[in-house]
Amino acid sequence: RIAPTSLQLSNGQTMKVHYDPTQGATISTRFEWLFGVIETPLIGGSPALLELLAPNMRPIQMTRDLKSFWMNGYPEVRKSLRGRYPKHPWPEDPTTAKPGVGRRRSLKDK
Repeated sequence: RIAPTSLQLSNGQTMKVHYDPTQGATISTRFEWLFGVIETPLIGGSPALLELLAPNMRPIQMTRDLKSFWMNGYPEVRKSLRGRYPKHPWPEDPTTAKPGVGRRRSLKDK
């Protein structure tokens, strides 16, 4: 219970939790799956380290303060990445948006 292997977030998404001896509990996920989550998840009473990934699965930010990221970091990320990834959602207010990634076209759509 103190060291869970997964965690259900307030938006309903379930995330895997990894543990590192130096950084502690870490959740690595595309930032789109955190839409609708305002506060950093707590594990064992401490905020988890969030490794936020771009649509290409490369890290864009590491934070223990998700609320600050949404207010300060996300507008820059949105501005720099939405042109490269137009099929992904880029809401102006990610704290009220639904979680999820862009949809790929199926073979029927081609």
